[in-house]
Amino acid sequence: MAGVSGAKGIGALPVVGRLWRRLEALPPPEVEESLLLRVLAQAMVLVGIVATDVAASTAMSIWAIPLSMAGACWSWYRRHRPNVGAKFCIAIGMLLALAAFFVGLRRELNDTRLVLAELLVQLQVLHSFDLPRRKDLGYSMAIGLILIGVASTLSQTMTFGLLLLLFLAIALPVLVLDYRSRLGLLSHLSRSPFKQVGLSPRRLATFLVVILGLGLAIFVCLPRLPGYQLRTFPVSAPRPEMFADNTEIINPGYVRSGNPGKGQGARGAGGEAGLGPGQLDENFYYGFSSRINQNLRGALKPQVVLRVRSQAEGFWRVLAFDRYLGQGWEISQNDKTTTITRPSWSYQFFLPRPASLNRTKEVVQTYTIVSELPNLIASLMQPKELYFPTQQVAIDPEGNLRSPLGLVEGLTYTVISQVPYRDRTKLRNAPTNYSAYMREHYLAVPPRIVAKVRKRTEELLATAPSPITSAYEKALFLAQSLKQRYSVQPNLPFLGEDEDLVEAFLFKYQGGYPDHFSTALTIMLRSIGIPARLAVGFGPGEFNPFTGLYVVRNTDAYAVTEVFFPNYGWFAFDPIPGHELIPPSIEEDQTFTVLQQFWKWVAGWLPSPLTNQVSRLLSFLLGMVIGAITWLFGLFSQGWVGLFAGLIGAIALGFGGWLAWKGWQSWRYQRWLAKLPPMEKLYRQMLDWMADQGFRKRPAETPLEYARQSQTHQPRQWAVVIEEISEAYVRWRYGNKMPDLNHLKQQLQALKKRR
Repeated sequence: MAGVSGAKGIGALPVVGRLWRRLEALPPPEVEESLLLRVLAQAMVLVGIVATDVAASTAMSIWAIPLSMAGACWSWYRRHRPNVGAKFCIAIGMLLALAAFFVGLRRELNDTRLVLAELLVQLQVLHSFDLPRRKDLGYSMAIGLILIGVASTLSQTMTFGLLLLLFLAIALPVLVLDYRSRLGLLSHLSRSPFKQVGLSPRRLATFLVVILGLGLAIFVCLPRLPGYQLRTFPVSAPRPEMFADNTEIINPGYVRSGNPGKGQGARGAGGEAGLGPGQLDENFYYGFSSRINQNLRGALKPQVVLRVRSQAEGFWRVLAFDRYLGQGWEISQNDKTTTITRPSWSYQFFLPRPASLNRTKEVVQTYTIVSELPNLIASLMQPKELYFPTQQVAIDPEGNLRSPLGLVEGLTYTVISQVPYRDRTKLRNAPTNYSAYMREHYLAVPPRIVAKVRKRTEELLATAPSPITSAYEKALFLAQSLKQRYSVQPNLPFLGEDEDLVEAFLFKYQGGYPDHFSTALTIMLRSIGIPARLAVGFGPGEFNPFTGLYVVRNTDAYAVTEVFFPNYGWFAFDPIPGHELIPPSIEEDQTFTVLQQFWKWVAGWLPSPLTNQVSRLLSFLLGMVIGAITWLFGLFSQGWVGLFAGLIGAIALGFGGWLAWKGWQSWRYQRWLAKLPPMEKLYRQMLDWMADQGFRKRPAETPLEYARQSQTHQPRQWAVVIEEISEAYVRWRYGNKMPDLNHLKQQLQALKKRR
């Protein structure tokens, strides 16, 4: 090899030469001769590399797998040689890999997982050229395990699960082979690989199924506690894009100013923007634009657009509109959009948010774009920090976030939101002294329909069992009334040129498209003096318990009504039939989501009476566990006093658990003794008591040998009692002679008292 000859040239230097000769003089290492162990250990690493590639969409396998296999073959054939030159070359290569790691680390300061994985892969390729010892194979196994762990944190699809199963199927025989090698039970001359491993295919499959079953059971029962305790979050590589026009919203499926686009969403057919009949684009939701037309017909073709990792389920809000156009909506203050620029050394944007008296909870969300989306940044309510790869973002008066570029496949960003709690008592008592700004922008209703809509709204409120006075209760009641009294009309005809959407919804068609329900509720609330606006975004999507991600499709996009309450801010209501009245938020506990979903699946196969009883029991138990966890976290969040109180409580809980465990063990022991014959019970009690004193009977010893051993290792008084009980046990067991049990019991009690 050219590298080896070059290394020998370096060895001619005086200092290096002395080191070279000293290395050559060292005794050869103890070589691992099992070819099967080497092959399987290498396979573990290769699966780890492939899993990292699949999870991170990289291509390290193209060069790493062939080089690693070549290095493993070279190492096998030269395992009995010192290979000093190769070791020098490997050391130089590792220094170069470390330098490349620091360069990559500077580029990816915010998420170092992939950079670390690349370093490990490079080190493994170099390390594969020098694997003489079992310990060296152990390093390769550890690298494979780390790579599969990194892949698990990066993975967003179930493909990783197949690779994890393959890794486990390889790791089981590797562990057995490694253990047998330590005991000296392996031979590279063995013809059968199963004889080397000591596991038949049937036993290996059994172990694999048992381990998977236990792992899934533990996974289902594990609580999903809030993560993201470190303040560095996943973000794509930096893209130094800047705004040319921060008011522009780029929706690829719809017409926008200056760009014909592909669809007819923002501009109706032959009419003013926001009015007139048109056709929905089958891939892109129509509501993501500064002006939207709700006189469109058609349906979306389902496709995944987002994967979201979040500490809480919620409505991934994208846009809000304040001006109603009769057949659509627009953002009236789009020209007041402001630009925020982040520092060059950080991905972090600090976002303005309104002051509020409401109690809030910090929720971290990470979004990965799966399919192209407009340049709008989804988030939960009240985002306060944004980690985004561009140099600038923009925000308008409605709190809508925008990017200088369209959100392309693979882009990842993170949002920290200060999500408000929905306290019904406080919101019911919220004041109604709205500012002039709120009245101007969020109470406007077209004069032609205001009286008619107000009358219909008051008629619905009059059907309540008791008079409703608070704005919050009116919003709840009206949203529920729309769900019950109006229906979704999938074959709704186009509206006429001068026809108003809300008027047609309430009086002509008795319903409409799903988003029309939210438009109707918004205008109805405005007609009775309650500030409201239309907001669009994505529903939570489908939660995948194996990846921990919410899979969001374009068909999950819809509109809700946001209502303003002075001192507390905006809160959403969902009047669409089939949806929950209140969009999911932080009030819904997510600690045991996986277990709850598993129980729903099981309950589908059980009879209803049994399901109801078990559901009540599970709800009670989960309530107790969640209450205990909440109480404990509450203590730890109260400063030093709470910390010490929590520690004392944890110690007391642990001590109580230990006492309960010891009591349960004692109960089981007594129950087991009760099933034994009297003489055997007495003999077992003596052996167990002596074992507690440190004099344990070895499995290979006979009772009489144990008694003779006691004469040399125990006091004479003890030895006499041990010998008497042991001889009585042997006579009973093998001679069928019943001893004097009362006398022997007294002897054992006396022995314990003397102790």
